[in-house]
Amino acid sequence: MTRLRRLAAVAAGAVVVLGGGVGAASAGDGVGLSGTDLAPDQIGRSANIEVLANVPHTGPFTGQFGTDIAFQGDRAYVGNYQGFIIYDISDPTEPKTLSQVNCPGSQNDVSVSGDLLYVSTDSSRSDDSCASTSQSATIEESWEGIKIFDVSDPTAPVYVKAVETDCGSHTNTLVPGETSDYIYVSSYSPRSTFPDCQPPHDAISIIEVPKADPASAAVVATPNLFPGDTGLGQTSGCHDITAYPAKKIAAGACMGDGIIMDISDPAAPVVVERVTDTENFAFWHSATFNQKGTKVVFTDELGGGGAATCNEQIGPTRGANAIYQLSADNQLTFGSYYKIPRHQFDSENCVAHNGSVVPVNGRDVMVQSWYQGGVSLWDFTDIENPRELGWFERGPLSPRNVGGTWSAYYYNGYVYSSDIQKGFDVLRLTDKNLKKAADVRLGELNPQSQPVYR
Repeated sequence: MTRLRRLAAVAAGAVVVLGGGVGAASAGDGVGLSGTDLAPDQIGRSANIEVLANVPHTGPFTGQFGTDIAFQGDRAYVGNYQGFIIYDISDPTEPKTLSQVNCPGSQNDVSVSGDLLYVSTDSSRSDDSCASTSQSATIEESWEGIKIFDVSDPTAPVYVKAVETDCGSHTNTLVPGETSDYIYVSSYSPRSTFPDCQPPHDAISIIEVPKADPASAAVVATPNLFPGDTGLGQTSGCHDITAYPAKKIAAGACMGDGIIMDISDPAAPVVVERVTDTENFAFWHSATFNQKGTKVVFTDELGGGGAATCNEQIGPTRGANAIYQLSADNQLTFGSYYKIPRHQFDSENCVAHNGSVVPVNGRDVMVQSWYQGGVSLWDFTDIENPRELGWFERGPLSPRNVGGTWSAYYYNGYVYSSDIQKGFDVLRLTDKNLKKAADVRLGELNPQSQPVYR
């Protein structure tokens, strides 16, 4: 989601650890109902998606936005504007909360690597502690960047190190190495009154985290991705980057552009392709490769995540996905757009957001969040004719509010969704044509660092 307000206040607090369990959610009688058929908060779904569980936000996380997800073994790490939550998902029908770490600072997007959790802070804070308070970005001493936690004991995470980055860290992307992790930090919205976020800002920050000494993590490069640009143009930073480490490439969604980077040297990425879409794309938000790395799905977060764009008035090509063919020499060719075919109420924020591929041989299938448009299961094997296969969503929030699913990812046989207001959802795909996807097992999944599925 785009930054609601850089100077927005977020409640302060110290690190606490809480535990607890949850019961399963019920799909009710909403099978076949969707969009404007659903009553407020009613659950609807297609017949090939089963709802297994929901874990509501609790304690200081109640009323705070749930954000992105990373996975490792039997654990899910879920960001929240108030901090992050670690869930035990060994039984997907009954996830259990292992800990809640109260460490405010939007968006708190997460990546996990071994015993380390990398957490993004993209709101100006008084300092880098978990007891910090909101502070104007016009104050030079204000802090934004990456926080590093040791999660070797998931019931008691330990704060290891903070690394400040220019313009903060809206999102982060893991590029793993043999002896070090490299964290690509995406940020944007420079302003002349922000000492640590001056225009033009066409760079990313790269943090190296030595695996033997994570406390020595530091920014090792701030490459300018668009050196030929002058002034404050459309780019002004990147919103999100997705790496495909096995292919040594990455796709970036950089405000007004979609890019491909060669990351053979992870500390010195090189932009090798750049495309724009001035007709239909307003805000290049994120990117996802297909399994073979021969296609890229870019998303347009029209309205910044807070607007109702899933309706007849906006149409099927804005606030949508754009599917590109990616050639062997890393050139992009546009194929088509995909947007959920289910219209939503004008009170519901709905636009393309975070998702991941479902590992099915011979097909390109993806699950994806659309905020209050819910979770869409869709097929883009035919790049010119993508189609929806299934869906899950809730009716409009009552009272009206920004909400819906922020991220939806397929991991080890299940779909896990972080809902802004409702908490943590677990879904299961029952489509017989996707059954073999559940045989693919991963030890770790950071959706912005795509694995090779086998």
